[in-house]
Amino acid sequence: MERFLARHKDRTAGSISGFDRMRFTGTLRWMAHVDGMGKFLNSQGVLLKNFGAYIETISERIKQYAYRIAEAKGRPVQYVASSSESKEDIAIKIAERDGIKQGLVCVLSCVEPCQSFDIKKNKKKKQLELVGRWRKCLHLYFYWLDRDYGLMHLRLQTWAPFTIQVCINGREWLARQLDREGIGYEKHDNCFTRIDDLERAQQLFAVLDQQGWAGWLEKLAAHIHPFLRGKSDLHFKPYYWSLGQSEYATDILFRDAASLKEIYPALLQHAIHHFHCKDVLRFLGRRINGRFEGEVRSHMGSRVEGVRIKHWVEENSIKMYDKAGSVLRIETTINNTARYKVRRRVTRHGQKKMAWVKMRKGVVDIRRRVEVCRGANARYLDALAVVGDSTPSHRVLDPVSQPVITGKRRFRALQPISPADSHLFQQILAGENLLQGVRNRDLRRALYPEEESDPGKRRRASARITRSFQLLSSHRLIYRVPKTNYYRTTKKGHTVMTTALQFRITDATLLAARKTV
Repeated sequence: MERFLARHKDRTAGSISGFDRMRFTGTLRWMAHVDGMGKFLNSQGVLLKNFGAYIETISERIKQYAYRIAEAKGRPVQYVASSSESKEDIAIKIAERDGIKQGLVCVLSCVEPCQSFDIKKNKKKKQLELVGRWRKCLHLYFYWLDRDYGLMHLRLQTWAPFTIQVCINGREWLARQLDREGIGYEKHDNCFTRIDDLERAQQLFAVLDQQGWAGWLEKLAAHIHPFLRGKSDLHFKPYYWSLGQSEYATDILFRDAASLKEIYPALLQHAIHHFHCKDVLRFLGRRINGRFEGEVRSHMGSRVEGVRIKHWVEENSIKMYDKAGSVLRIETTINNTARYKVRRRVTRHGQKKMAWVKMRKGVVDIRRRVEVCRGANARYLDALAVVGDSTPSHRVLDPVSQPVITGKRRFRALQPISPADSHLFQQILAGENLLQGVRNRDLRRALYPEEESDPGKRRRASARITRSFQLLSSHRLIYRVPKTNYYRTTKKGHTVMTTALQFRITDATLLAARKTV
């Protein structure tokens, strides 16, 4: 990301990274599956034939409790006929109409799909069975203006297993922190177009990653759920809280709309033409191997604010778009955390040890999720750093087109746009090699696949690759990672190799057109 900011330092004012939208999900894990619900019904002495009537009584108590909360606060309860209608817009209009600055705004109810349970007849066993299935039930939306998080809402499912969702916006949280610190800013929707002290703002934003989410969310749920209180005759165990979906955004603040408009079309063109499947996998921190059977796709389309490009790797995605005219946003969305790993203490064969295991959706792994998202955004911006370079190509390519002497050894000049050298550049810059680095055997298999079966030819191919590594190292295009067999690309190397490859694929008619101009 530093390379991108350095490249466009005359156009940009800085950057800010942090969570945008966060959707937490509270689950009663002991009840959320068929066996758990069956045990709960047994503990209450409820027969399966009475399942519907019993859950209906619980549902009615939840609704009545919500209505009493609204009545005590003097706030309206409103039914929303269509699940597609924006509840947030309704809540904003009510807050503006009634002049609400803090506290409960309204309680909205709407019938929406949910994962729940049902009773069916088993003809073979001639008995009733409890099964899980999708159905519709009434959901309650509690909207309020929070002192720290601004407008937020809690969505409560009124039918078993009584799942809860809490949605907040990280930018709203940051705005209130800036107000307390007395830092000036300009904000458009959920996007900052100006922050007077970006360094301090980033420090404040980092605090959000370290929040004690589980305790805060449990207290939040206890305010609106009658069965989370100790005095209730039907006391539920605490919810398990997970971050069901998160959007982590890096905003590059340009000095004005004209500065972003000047470079944004070139960024879009570069992304759609040069970011291939392997590059997208690299951005999202996924390794490329034979076991990967997922789908990678990209799409560029128009929105109300402008043009957006989005890349998916299975359920997770990264996208780029312009906001508020002068902000370039790179945003990573993680829907499936199991695609990534986290290092934590686990029990293996009766012994506790540290190991890399699948990342959980639970709030306990939020810090690792931040690392993954921040790295994805940084890699995407780093790949875009070659766009908009006003340096003439000859200034980039001429230095490496001269022989160099390292120690007592002389290395030949590179031929950046020759077929041989450009093919080597292309393999080194391949997405699977940029994430961890490239080894001798990686290049050998890519450049000389036909020689893999013959030991003698394979040995000679490895020697050629070794000499190529030495040549590129002498020109400072790559460096060896200490204590490994991996080589990585330097900043100079990335600039030289991408410039050479871009020059080879540029249409000659475009060059002629520029010459006439």
